Amino acid sequence: MKYSLRQLEVFLATARRENISRAAEALSMSQSAASGALKELEQQFSVQLFDRVGKRLQLSELGREIRPHAENLLAQAEAFQQIIGGGELAGSLRLGATLTIGNYLAVPMIAAFRDRYSGADVSLHVANTETIARRVADFELDLGMIEGEVSHRSLQTIHWRDDELQVFCAPGHPLAKRRHVTDVQLKQQRWIVRERGSGTRQVFERAMSGILADLDIDMELQHTEAIKRAVEAGLGVGCLSRISLREAFARGSLVPMAVPQRDFRRQLNLILHRDKFHSATLRHWLQLCTEQS
Repeated sequence: MKYSLRQLEVFLATARRENISRAAEALSMSQSAASGALKELEQQFSVQLFDRVGKRLQLSELGREIRPHAENLLAQAEAFQQIIGGGELAGSLRLGATLTIGNYLAVPMIAAFRDRYSGADVSLHVANTETIARRVADFELDLGMIEGEVSHRSLQTIHWRDDELQVFCAPGHPLAKRRHVTDVQLKQQRWIVRERGSGTRQVFERAMSGILADLDIDMELQHTEAIKRAVEAGLGVGCLSRISLREAFARGSLVPMAVPQRDFRRQLNLILHRDKFHSATLRHWLQLCTEQS
């Protein structure tokens, strides 16, 4: 065999970080050892796996083509080691989650997963739908848990659970006690909403079809809690997942607004790369997601 698993580790670490020094650091290697392993891999097959762009190393066309195979070879090697070792589940899992899922659903799920499989190494990266989808497509994450919709030829989407957005305001807002808020009244409000690229923003814009252009989008914030604080301060009205508003509604710091003429329903989805090898750790996580759907 002309290549080693260590060479594949260096190749993938460099692909993820676009820098040999950071790849070496991640693998606890010296820079010279990492550079040597990558150079040897290229020389053995007389190929170029990276293009140098300034100080960055970007995958060449061939590098992009072989990356899924390298990812799966290493994942299968890890699974082999786990099986032959006969120990408990001890693989790694790199999860990506959008803000609502990451803040209100994923963390308790990780705690439950670690209770079952104490040897599992689970990391969580929180970002908006657009970023999570890109990182799953680039094999930087094993699985994404997203609020939005994605269309990417490399990604498989699995419906996980249902959710719904809720328009809300501060208790002292003039519309707080209205049994029905009309479209005319919606257009008269200052709105505090999530940024473009987020799943919540996608659903909000779809739900407001026909009047979206007439809404006063006063603030666009990247964090759910910041939107809630701004609305509590009376700066405007907001629209977020009901999951993120339960505690605020319970203590009365925020109140829901009834907008029955608008459809705020959505799906929460799981996304995986179509070429991704399903390790035992990933399969067990998917089982936990099914249990909590």
